[in-house]
Amino acid sequence: MKKILRFLYLFYEYLIAFPILVVITILAALTTVAGCALGPVNFWGYWPAHIWARLTCIIFLMRVKVTGREYIDPKQSYVFVCNHQGAYDIWSIYGYLNHNFKWLMKKPLEKIFLVGKACRKGGHVFVDDSSLAGIRETIAESEKTLKDGMSLVIFPEGSRTWDGNMGEFKRGAFMLAAEFKLPVVPITIDGSFRAMPRYTYNMTPSVIRLKIHPPIFPGENGFNTRKLMNECRDIIAADLPTPEKVSKLELEERMRRDTF
Repeated sequence: MKKILRFLYLFYEYLIAFPILVVITILAALTTVAGCALGPVNFWGYWPAHIWARLTCIIFLMRVKVTGREYIDPKQSYVFVCNHQGAYDIWSIYGYLNHNFKWLMKKPLEKIFLVGKACRKGGHVFVDDSSLAGIRETIAESEKTLKDGMSLVIFPEGSRTWDGNMGEFKRGAFMLAAEFKLPVVPITIDGSFRAMPRYTYNMTPSVIRLKIHPPIFPGENGFNTRKLMNECRDIIAADLPTPEKVSKLELEERMRRDTF
């Protein structure tokens, strides 16, 4: 029975849901580009993508449960830092955080057809950490963004996990928070690895949980970035399941089984 249900879901995913995703992605990107050209960037850079992300979760039968929204002041700018389990981290945060923000994104993502242009027009910050000049440009762009309640969302791991376990954090997000003396909000994401692991396009209907933790505000002397980074990582990890030890052979077997 489980195999039949799995087959039916994959049939639905590839022949019905995925074509719908392509259409709504194009519509959201075009709406963002046109809206940002004609109206306020902070509105058009957020709402089309917010709706797109919610629809994506709905059509692929994912449920997102959020706790901790009461900690967030809509008029305050934050640096949100999240663990990165899978692609649904993006759809879950965009669709269900309910706070206007910009992504801190890798520079290569700007090359994605239509989506990259929409993100650029929408005011998202592309980071080029390959040179000192690129880092300075990122800081300058972030400074223009982080005002009037606008926030940044960053995945400090830098990329999605391969095995479901959280990786080491990089200091960039916390250096930005220290530079601009902004509160940092850790967010624990759990369930998106099961929904869609990095090594496959096959999805599994899942419950994805976002837990928003209380903001960490800078002290009189600002932040100690290394201490802040470790504190955020510990807070996020505390609400994740016990790390699973996965051998290289087991991971290769999962990839073989779950990838067409």
